[in-house]
Amino acid sequence: MTVAPDLSRLSRGDVVLLGIPADDKASYRRGAAAAPGAIREALRCDSSNMTAEDGRDLGSCARLKDAGDLELQGRLDCVAIEAASEALAGRGAHPLFLGGDHAVSFPLIAAQARRWGPMTVLHIDAHPDLYDEFAGDRLSHACPFARLLEAGAVSRLVQVGIRGMNAVQRTQALRFKVEVLDMVAWRAGRRPQIDGEFYLSLDLDALDPSCAPGVSHREPGGLLSSELIGLLQGVGGRLIGADLVEYNPERDWDGLSGMVAAKLVKELAARILRDSE
Repeated sequence: MTVAPDLSRLSRGDVVLLGIPADDKASYRRGAAAAPGAIREALRCDSSNMTAEDGRDLGSCARLKDAGDLELQGRLDCVAIEAASEALAGRGAHPLFLGGDHAVSFPLIAAQARRWGPMTVLHIDAHPDLYDEFAGDRLSHACPFARLLEAGAVSRLVQVGIRGMNAVQRTQALRFKVEVLDMVAWRAGRRPQIDGEFYLSLDLDALDPSCAPGVSHREPGGLLSSELIGLLQGVGGRLIGADLVEYNPERDWDGLSGMVAAKLVKELAARILRDSE
């Protein structure tokens, strides 16, 4: 049985942390289901504090709330995940979801799109996650954006940090008119241009493994943490919600990636709060 989070104390405009601990759709190594708890532990670590780089003290911010985790036992329960995402949207809250593997983004974003309409999504990742199916599974963590695009939940998909896109996913990107800003383009100085409301889906393996080794699919040549933080702070548009996925504490080194994930959570929360004022 999946237990729904208690959303009774949420108000319109709140930014809400909600853990989605599912990793059974991972194609290589499981472990991301433990990420929500590990990220919260890093957020509480005395080596840092809850102040974002814009000076916002998130520790005393009444609009930042934590709804806990869905009780998923590691399984991708799309019905329960969609229901939780839709409930947040129905209360006018801005979600900041903590995955879990990237498969969780399909039900999360699909539900948000029922609130906001077809969405612009900024997807930051080493991988395009556009397979029609992977190892016979259409709900694999390698497939969420194919599902969202074919369902019409995403009207514009902008991908940043991609490296090693193969022929199958290149064909899919052309089919769905995905705007791919790969690492070759990033190093050449290109940056995403976003206008209006958008949702952000952030896979921790967008970062170079030297910055975040605690992921299942380490792909060298990625973004530096300072570059990623600058992108989160500086990209245009109005951020209405986000997910951070694919942190795998079992592969971390001395909590390094957990601290990076916590830092990104703080900057995402600050950005959503700023954009919703």
